[in-house]
Parts: sequence; C-alpha cells; structure tokens
Amino acid sequence: MPEVLTAPLVVEFPFTRSLGPVQSAFLTGLRERVVLGVRTTDGRTLVPPVEYDPDTADELHELFEVAPTGTVTTWAWNPAPRPGQPLTTPFAWALVRLDGADTALLHALDAPGPDAVRTGLRVRVRWAAERTGAITDIACFEPYDGPPAQPTGHTGEFTDPVTGIVAPARLDYVHSPGRAQSAHLAALTEHRVVGERCPTCHKVYVPPRGACPTCGVATREQVEVGPRGTVTTFCVVNIAAKNLDIEVPYVYAHIALDGADLALHGRIGGIPYDQVRMGLRVEPVWHEGSRFPDHYRPCGEPDAEYETYKELL
Repeated sequence: MPEVLTAPLVVEFPFTRSLGPVQSAFLTGLRERVVLGVRTTDGRTLVPPVEYDPDTADELHELFEVAPTGTVTTWAWNPAPRPGQPLTTPFAWALVRLDGADTALLHALDAPGPDAVRTGLRVRVRWAAERTGAITDIACFEPYDGPPAQPTGHTGEFTDPVTGIVAPARLDYVHSPGRAQSAHLAALTEHRVVGERCPTCHKVYVPPRGACPTCGVATREQVEVGPRGTVTTFCVVNIAAKNLDIEVPYVYAHIALDGADLALHGRIGGIPYDQVRMGLRVEPVWHEGSRFPDHYRPCGEPDAEYETYKELL
C-alpha cells in the first residue's frame, strides 16, 4: 500500500475593510492611547464597541472612555505562539474587563508562565511603540498591582481618523490527500499520471478522489492515463500572476487526458495565446525536479473532433 502523504499548507490573504463611525473612533483612539467603549440605552459600556446593541438592535453612537487597567475574567495558556500572533514567547489569551467597561476584550497577556495567570488578575495595557490605528496598537496586557488608572476624559473626537484597515487572515494546517491522491502524487514524481476507475460506471477520474463522484462507490483500480490530452475549454488570463514569472496574456485550459473521464486544468504554452482552441491536442512539459507539469504544449497531432470530448466540457 502506498504511503499516505502529508504536507503543511498555509492559506493567507489580506482583508481590506472600511470602518463605520464607532469602529473608526475606537481604532483611532488606540492610536492615541485612548480606549473607547460605546454606551447602550440601558447604561452598559461595551468594549470593544459595536454599532448596534446586541440585545435591542438599537443603533449606538455614544462613545465613552474606559481605563487602560482591568481584570482578567477568563484565560487560556498558549505554549506555542504561531506566526502573526501578538507575542513570540508563550503567553495567555485573556478576556479582560477594563475598568469602566461591562464587557471583556480579548487580547494577549504577557506572563512568565501559566502559574502566574488567574481569573481576577489585575492587568494593564502595554502600548505598542508605534501605533497606526489597529488592535495591535495594544501590544498586549501585563500584570499590574497598582491602583485603577483614570480615563483622560476624551470624548472620541479625533483629527485624521482611521477610516479603513487591512486585516491579514492566515490559516496554517497539515493536509493529508488520502490514499487515492497520495498514489496519484507519487506517480507524478515519475512523470506518470494515474487515476482510478469506478467499478460501477467504469469512468476514470484524474485526479482520483477515492470514490466515484457520480455513483458514490469506492474506487480502487488504478489506471494510467495520458500523457497527451485535448483542450476542452480555456480562458485567456490578462492579469499577471503573483510570484509566477509568466508573461501575460497567457492561457489556462481544461485538458482531458487520453483515457480520463474528467478534465484537469493546466497552463498552455509553446503557442501564441490567440491560437489556443478547443480540440487542440497537447502534451505535458516537465521541469527537472518538478512534481507537476509546468505547462502543456501542442504535440503536433490533428485537432480532436468535437464529438470525442463534448461530454467532458
């Protein structure tokens, strides 16, 4: 039985969003070392502030400054910080109810170890040295044994307010492609393309999924397909690919490999983009050490008849 592969994967992208008046004031306040909450119609102060009352859905706009000191209401120890987290050394994630607030703010708490953290611990804000109007302007919280800090009395009116933020989103995980796709990937290292045949409908799927997507039954029989195939559909790309040295415009196509009943996609090269067409017969081009074909190029065979690939569009 082939080895089941695993690989670390990262999904990361910047998320750009505009801010309403409440969030704008909150983040602008952090830039100025001021923590603002918003007051509800029943007199509670919510930190971080929201634009609508979570109980009544009333619109909220009355900003109220709270102190940069507070109390831990609950916490969890993080022994192995990940990239992009507030601290690079082990720390606690803590919910902190700032003095003057009725709700708790989630942030990092810098402590020497889990034994130094407890519910009820008094803490204060440690401000970042450089502040831009983001939640990271609070570098973290730190234990504090002094008296409650006093608010400055700020009203929430600022010059040059923050109107938008870019929030990076990142997901680190370990992916296992499973038995069928592990065998497929292992074959690609030998420049072979292997799919699996459904025992019921007898269709060959590449890449294999371990089960027939039509019949829902498990697949086991391995079938080598290609390496040549037929362009079924394609698109012309006019936007430069980030981190890829490909001149635009270029073409990505669905390619039905000989012997397969499911088209896969790949880049078409070795031909001007405006000469790529449905039915074009192509072959893979491998780079040394590459697991996947770099691109597909015309193989010199006559174009395939439409009837031979119409079911794979």
